Amino acid sequence: MKILVFTEKPFAPAAVQAIENVINASGNELELVEMGTRADLLEAVKNAEGLIVRSDKIDAEVMDAAPLLKVIVRAGAGYDNIDLEAATKHGICVMNTPGQNSNAVAELVFGMIVMMCRNQYNGKSGSELKGKSLGIYAFGQVGRNVARIAKGFGMDLEALDKFVPDAIMEGEGVKPVHTPEELFSNNHFVSLHIPATAETRNSIGYDLVMKMPQGGVLINTARKEVIDEAGLMKALEERPDLRYISDIKPDTAEEFEKRFAARVFFTPKKMGAQTAEANFNAGVAAAEQVVAYLKDGWNKYQVNK
Repeated sequence: MKILVFTEKPFAPAAVQAIENVINASGNELELVEMGTRADLLEAVKNAEGLIVRSDKIDAEVMDAAPLLKVIVRAGAGYDNIDLEAATKHGICVMNTPGQNSNAVAELVFGMIVMMCRNQYNGKSGSELKGKSLGIYAFGQVGRNVARIAKGFGMDLEALDKFVPDAIMEGEGVKPVHTPEELFSNNHFVSLHIPATAETRNSIGYDLVMKMPQGGVLINTARKEVIDEAGLMKALEERPDLRYISDIKPDTAEEFEKRFAARVFFTPKKMGAQTAEANFNAGVAAAEQVVAYLKDGWNKYQVNK
C-alpha cells in the first residue's frame, strides 16, 4: 500500500529518514512530496491509501481525488486544516499526534513571556515571573507542560478546561476555575491552548481581556481564529498596561504593531512546534499511526467519527 507524505513545510531530514524506516519496515511503499503545490498534491494522492501531512489543507477536493485513501494523520496536535466532515463522508479516518509537540510549544510560551516581561530586552527595567499568577486556558498536553514549567518560575496556577476533572488539575498543583471570566480576572498572564471551534472562534476579545489585572499579558500559541482582533485592539487602546504575544500573526498584524509597538510581539510564522525534537517525534508518531491503521485498524487518536 502506498503512503504519501505531503508537506509544504518539510520535516527535518532526520525525521524524514525515520519516517521512511518505519514505512519501509512495514512493507508499505513511501512517496515523499516536499514543498509541493496543490496540483502536486492532487496528483500524488490519486493512488495513496495513507496520507501524512503537517499544516497542509486537506479538503473535499483532495479526498475526491483519492479514491483509495483510508487514513490521514496530521503530524501535530491541531487538525483544523483537515475537513473532518468530508473525511467522514469519504469513510476516511483522521488522526492527530497529540503530545508530540507539547513541550516545544510550552517552552515557546515562556520564551515569549520572559522576552515581553523584560521589555523585549530594550535595556529598560522589566518584571519577574515569581509570585505572579498564570491562567491556562485548556489543560491538555500543552497546558500541562506549561504548568510544569511555570512551577519552576514559582508562579501561582489556575486552569480552565471543561473536559478535565478538577481533581486532575488539583493533583498537579493547579487551581481549577470554571468560566473564562474567572480565568481572566484572576491572572496576570493568560495562556491560550484552545482549538478553533464554532464555540471558541472570536471568543477572546474586549470583555475578557479588559478583566485582566494591571499589567496583564495575553499569550496565544493556539489559533489566530480564537481572537476577536477588533475587540483585543480596543482593549489595548483603552488599557496601555496590557500586552499581547503570539506565535500566530493576526490578520491585522501591521496595525497591531503600528499602534502598540513594543506591547505586542508576533513570530514571523507559527513557531510552537518548530524544534528538531518535536519535528522528529511528530513525524515518527504519524508514520507509526498510519502503518498501524492500515495493518489492523488501530485508531486511538481518531478525531472524526
